[in-house]
Amino acid sequence: MTKHVYQQETDGLMKDLNTSPEGLSQTEAQQRLQENGSNQLKEAKKKSSLTLFLETFKDAMVIVLLIVAVVQMIMGAHIESIVIFAVLLLNSVVSVIQTKKAEGSLDALKKLSAPDASVLRGGQEQSIPAKEIVTGDIVILEAGDYVPADGRLLEAGSLKVDEGMLTGESTPAEKEIKTFGNDVPIGDRINMVFSGTIVTYGRGKFLVTATGNDTEIGQVAGLLESTTEQKTPLQRGLDSFSKKLSMAILVLSLVILGVQLLRVFLDGSADMTQDIVNAFMFAVAVAVAAIPEALQSIVTIVLSLGTKKMAKQHAIIRKLPAVETLGSTSIICTDKTGTLTQNKMTVVDHFLADGQSGEFSNDPKQWEADEQRLIEISVLANDATISEDGTKLGDPTEIALIDYSEEQNQSYRDLRKKYPRQAELPFDSDRKLMSTLHTIDQQKTMVTKGGPDIVFERSSKVLLDGQVVDFTPELKARFQKQNEAFSERALRVLAFAYKEVATDSLTLDDEKDLILVGLLAMIDPPREEVFQAVADANSAGIQTVMITGDHKTTAVAIAKEIGIFQQGDLALTGAELDQLSEAELAEQLEQITVYARVSPENKIRIVRAWQDKGKISAMTGDGVNDAPALKQADIGIAMGTGTDVAKDAAAMVLTDDNFASIIKAVEVGRNVFDNIKKAVAYLFAGNLGAIIAIIFALAIGWANPFTALQLLFINLVNDSLPAIALGMEKAEPTIMKRQPRDPDSGIFTGKTLISVTYRGILIAIAVITAQWIGNLQSAEMGVAMAFSTLILSRTLQTFAARSNTQTSIQVGLFSNKMVLLAILVCGGFFSLTLLPGLREVFAIPATFALKEIGLALVLAISAVLLMEITKMIIIKVQEPKTKAQLNKY
Repeated sequence: MTKHVYQQETDGLMKDLNTSPEGLSQTEAQQRLQENGSNQLKEAKKKSSLTLFLETFKDAMVIVLLIVAVVQMIMGAHIESIVIFAVLLLNSVVSVIQTKKAEGSLDALKKLSAPDASVLRGGQEQSIPAKEIVTGDIVILEAGDYVPADGRLLEAGSLKVDEGMLTGESTPAEKEIKTFGNDVPIGDRINMVFSGTIVTYGRGKFLVTATGNDTEIGQVAGLLESTTEQKTPLQRGLDSFSKKLSMAILVLSLVILGVQLLRVFLDGSADMTQDIVNAFMFAVAVAVAAIPEALQSIVTIVLSLGTKKMAKQHAIIRKLPAVETLGSTSIICTDKTGTLTQNKMTVVDHFLADGQSGEFSNDPKQWEADEQRLIEISVLANDATISEDGTKLGDPTEIALIDYSEEQNQSYRDLRKKYPRQAELPFDSDRKLMSTLHTIDQQKTMVTKGGPDIVFERSSKVLLDGQVVDFTPELKARFQKQNEAFSERALRVLAFAYKEVATDSLTLDDEKDLILVGLLAMIDPPREEVFQAVADANSAGIQTVMITGDHKTTAVAIAKEIGIFQQGDLALTGAELDQLSEAELAEQLEQITVYARVSPENKIRIVRAWQDKGKISAMTGDGVNDAPALKQADIGIAMGTGTDVAKDAAAMVLTDDNFASIIKAVEVGRNVFDNIKKAVAYLFAGNLGAIIAIIFALAIGWANPFTALQLLFINLVNDSLPAIALGMEKAEPTIMKRQPRDPDSGIFTGKTLISVTYRGILIAIAVITAQWIGNLQSAEMGVAMAFSTLILSRTLQTFAARSNTQTSIQVGLFSNKMVLLAILVCGGFFSLTLLPGLREVFAIPATFALKEIGLALVLAISAVLLMEITKMIIIKVQEPKTKAQLNKY
């Protein structure tokens, strides 16, 4: 019923709802309250903390680690098992905390309900809790009231309602009593009011037609529940990689276990039990070597570092994975008002009868009479003010007029003091005029502002070069032509006129035979920094799409000016979008760069259409109507000045509401993903080297080169700090000149996989050589040499992992001091394993001394030098091709 309420006559609505102009009786209201429930939003049942905690153990890599830990516990390796359990537990707890913090959208929606409302019950006005309002109630509205439910207006006295939270419009909606014969979008339903909006001016009375979840806000709440948050490209990549890695590790461990058990049975040893246990421990060691136990923690830490960088760019991250997602973004669907524009109506042009336009002189003493009178009227027929602390109070359009006067060095306070108001005819949405009475030059004068067409029709004279002349058809045509020219530029235009009167009061009949003075044109102008930001987005392969609640003409004008709307692009209204099938939308999607007068459902459909094309989409918004799309998008970006609902549904909040900050955050996001790849590649190159060394030892009959504790020590302690340090690397020089990465490309693709494999092989060769040298003395010395070489080569590999496009020298040896610190600390950790008492724990014999340490260090340095030399050769060969690619952008 709500959908068609604005199309029905009020008498029919009252009959359908079984109510009257005196409202419901108290008995009937109570009965309806019991039957239909309270006027509150109902929310779906949330998952318990325990359920969320258990769900974190579904990850394939986590399951394998749990199996390894249990096996180790059974085998008596309690320390290793406890460490693994502790790491998994910590990750799960952090995940649950983050999820719980994000569950606030519906709570914020519920807070928007007005605490009390004035209603008519049995013809008597009374104040009741808003949650007790039912359909059929008659609600009375005054300026400053929150609208407690959806309803059809019965009375509207200069009523203006701020509906930006639902429609995205920057100015309050002017309400009228009328009936529509066809479908109109929510922003044009001027005969309706909606729950959660606020009355900014005038008074009214409405018939409640929807409460609770049946209201427009309630439908938004339903959309919030039905939309699903998208996994980030990093999460999808890590999930896919974890499954493949887990399967590969399981198969490899089983094969090694099978080979070991076959050897045990073929050897026919007397103590087969101990040999079988050793075989199991060997297989477990392979699993430990392959799985980077601290991977999840390191990714979380690197993402956290990214949040700090983004905070400096005015982007507050609410959900950690959003850092990386932003860096993968290929589509930014952005609101217009406040994000691309200044969210401040500004006078940008004027027009006088002599054809003058453009800018005023900054010296009021040099103004002509026409100019002086235009400014006087704009300030006097105006209710806006600026408080002593600088707070601007009033309608945005009227604030723009007094701002303009101040900018021209004409104090609006001085004018109002010089010509105090003596009477007024307030603005009315029917006549679209406002008039005030003043004494100017000893003459009672009525000054009027209003819609150009209305003022033109009511004017018989015009002020031309300081003289009052007839408003001839030629002059009228001149003004109408200029008004049309302003409208084509999507400017909001007001006309200004005056009239000398003989009375001390005003009536509506006085608003005729006016003397037209001129026009002022205004707009919410683009932010200065947005022009470069849109250009930067284009060069980074990111398409910007404007989605706004404003009218199409205004949206296209702004989009053209800042470079979003290009030749050949399309602009659609929400109604036009509704007419398109899914196939038609998919076909035209990449050409549509502006959407105007859209609904929450439209926004979700646009986001899903881009996602169906495999694009990572970011969506900005600030109102309740934006919340479902913010949640549906790969990354939702809420404005700092927006509603709590939008912020709770979003993954990121812009504290300065600035589009340019999004582009700066994209650069940080891309750098974060690069650094995560560097950290992950660093970990797996070291793990690959260890696996190759283990398989080689197995193949030729050597002892296992590492104990499970040694490998766990490297993975959890020695590898963590260098990986975190890599997360602090500065951005590559070409980071914003390359196209967004394919979200399905995975973590290890192309050059990264080749780099990991190559570095892993070099580390393996160094470790195998070290074990061979140690075996010349004893098997125990071989294990000590292999462990020492592995820990040193994996640590020094940090230098090679800093960049795939630059050598360590090109990056700058001291540009990331955390790398140097991490290497020194890791060297300290290795030294601890050589202390008396700890040597036995880490299987290092007493004869292991400086000579062996020197040999291990030489082998590790040699492996890293080969990595850097190879990289330098590849860079030199590929340099011409790289320059050619960058020239495209």
